[in-house]
Amino acid sequence: MSPITPALIKNISSSATYDNPQLKRRFEVFTRDGKLYQSEYGLDADGKESFRDTHQLEWIIGAGVNGFGAILQDDHHLFQAPLSFYSKAMDWEPSPGYEFADLGFNRPITPGCISCHSGRPNAVAGTNGKFEATPFSQLAIGCERCHGPGAAHVQLMSGEPVHSSGKGPLSDTMIINPARLTPYMADNICMACHQAGDVRVLKPGKTYRDIRPGLPLDETLSILMVPPTPEAPPSKDHVDHYYSMTLSKCYRASKGKLSCITCHDPHIEPSREEAPAYFNSKCLTCHTRQSCKLPLETRMQQKPADNCIGCHMPQRDIQVISHSTATNHRIVATPDEPFPDVTFMQTTAALPNLIHINPAHRSVSGQQADPLPLLTLLQAYGELAQDKPEYVASYLKVLSQLEQTQPNDPLVQAALGRRDLKDGNFSNAADHLRRSLQAGPAVATTYADLADALTHLGQTAEARPLIEKAIQLDPFNPITKKMLVVNLIQAKQYPEAKKSLEDYLKVFPQDDFMRQMLHRAESTTQP
Repeated sequence: MSPITPALIKNISSSATYDNPQLKRRFEVFTRDGKLYQSEYGLDADGKESFRDTHQLEWIIGAGVNGFGAILQDDHHLFQAPLSFYSKAMDWEPSPGYEFADLGFNRPITPGCISCHSGRPNAVAGTNGKFEATPFSQLAIGCERCHGPGAAHVQLMSGEPVHSSGKGPLSDTMIINPARLTPYMADNICMACHQAGDVRVLKPGKTYRDIRPGLPLDETLSILMVPPTPEAPPSKDHVDHYYSMTLSKCYRASKGKLSCITCHDPHIEPSREEAPAYFNSKCLTCHTRQSCKLPLETRMQQKPADNCIGCHMPQRDIQVISHSTATNHRIVATPDEPFPDVTFMQTTAALPNLIHINPAHRSVSGQQADPLPLLTLLQAYGELAQDKPEYVASYLKVLSQLEQTQPNDPLVQAALGRRDLKDGNFSNAADHLRRSLQAGPAVATTYADLADALTHLGQTAEARPLIEKAIQLDPFNPITKKMLVVNLIQAKQYPEAKKSLEDYLKVFPQDDFMRQMLHRAESTTQP
């Protein structure tokens, strides 16, 4: 990650136009006065601009192997830019997620994303894309990501008192050498960014800043995956490198001794030309040149010649990112090698419908891990249920358990409130949501849900300050801003509704429906 400077602009493609006929939008990338900008605009039936939204880009994100994206800043919030640059196409095209939806300049950069792309981001906990006045204390991934916090170590060695968690075999005040950790604990460092799973859940009270080398990742972050089946085997390897590696015969034959740093030295990034020989040397620490069944003469005729990873860890397209490829980290003898039986036998009696990829007390010998906290499961099932209805029942079951065991937890009360809101039990929903706000920190979605419940109960005036509070906490959320417009219309406060609509369109000018709504409002108020 790097700041966009005049010197950087000279070395990147900084002029482009992209048309999206499906969305009826046109995007531009251009420079002005040594700064990089992106612009989005729409055309009406007469070919005239219906709106134009332009923002300065402040950071480039990505190493450029597949390409890079851009980040902008607005009122201490960071957002992804609509266009990204793709190295294979050598052009600017829609950023991942923008191909089929017009998200404008309002897709927030979340802590879970940016913590893997920068050294020390300063995200404000509990917010949606808000950062401190200095968004980054360190842009590039630095030494501390793998070796632990240096300042705490200096204090300790200087005899100064220093706070330590004191958990695990190593203190978070020590400088960590991953090579001296067990292979699995070393992999925990890599998993924080190179193992996505289907859902990642922070433990209660934790943030991404709490991840420490040398301590089990699961103490801070649990990574879970929908179990594959023979009919639907694992198919993605974008950022699921650890899981893919564990399905390799090499990994299983090593009984867990093979780890990420067996092949990767974090301090060395071989060039494309150097990579074949570099990784061949890693393979040959366990194998010999005679291990390969392909004749040497045939191997030498390939391009690049005698390339182990070219055959056994082939590149494949990343389905969710255009023009992009990733190395398959399941090491295979042949391209059609079937998945091992263990692939489809990784659930447990305690967790029959999810794979817990990084349990804190995992061991190669198969030692049973501690069960996941119910609050972690609630969040995991809740996130999965948004796109996978088969997880709704599990979510509701865990929620019912938590209602009995942790009824005063604000997250539980908020979930109970949303459940009752969806079921039409508006009075019960309001009670739960009030309890959540009384017990825990201010959460924008809880204020919005309570406003929704009160609106259904006919308490429009009481709902309005709650909507305004939700907007204050999450000012770039289109749903709550629309809620305020509707609330004011219901209260027949038309001038205020019109102003609220104008404020909405300043942030979301790409919303054709709301723009037409404002046009009608202006037409009816003209003399």
